Amino acid sequence: MFDYAQDMGKETREAILDAAEALFAEHGFRGTSLRAITQAAGVNLAAVNYHFGSKQALVEAVFARRIEPMNRERLARLQRWEAAGCGDLEGLIDAFAGPPLELAGEPRGARFVRLLGRSYTEPDERLQAAIRGMYEPVIERFKQAFARVLPHLPAPELYWRLHFLVGLLAYLMSGADLMRLIASCRLCDPLDVEALKSRLQRFVAAGLRAPVPREQGAVPAVRRGG
Repeated sequence: MFDYAQDMGKETREAILDAAEALFAEHGFRGTSLRAITQAAGVNLAAVNYHFGSKQALVEAVFARRIEPMNRERLARLQRWEAAGCGDLEGLIDAFAGPPLELAGEPRGARFVRLLGRSYTEPDERLQAAIRGMYEPVIERFKQAFARVLPHLPAPELYWRLHFLVGLLAYLMSGADLMRLIASCRLCDPLDVEALKSRLQRFVAAGLRAPVPREQGAVPAVRRGG
């Protein structure tokens, strides 16, 4: 049986999230009032309080709406990679980097990328803790997977290289304008997500497979999780 009230409730919640995401990305978290969000969403303040309870909870829900599906897709690809035998480094890189790059290539994703930037330029301890909580279980799974497929790397070296991978991924998600400047709009299309993923896989795989520099080879390995 069709539940009209429940369906309308979902529509209202999505309208609030859409308005909040757009306004937070444009004006920042502190620069956006609940009144502005309710006006943009066409709802009253009671609806925001009913669905989210507070502005802080609304901010966190805006992030969770994008991050949680992305993480589910990452884990699904990781499970397929594990089922295939765990031997393909490029496949593991795609499982980790593919979903966020695909999200960034969508119209809704471009706005969310700006929002992520806001979370760094307008740091809020509670928000950053919430975002870390969304990412950490997934990151831990991937750290263990990379450790299995790259046994020649001591844990500190592996974690540094994964740190560089995350930094590169963040740049690629947000740096389309810079890429156009570097490429002079002729050499590549930064919005061609499939080509971007392919180049990223080759580049990152080469860096991850590189031997440990001699002066770092004696670094004692830190016990890896799992």
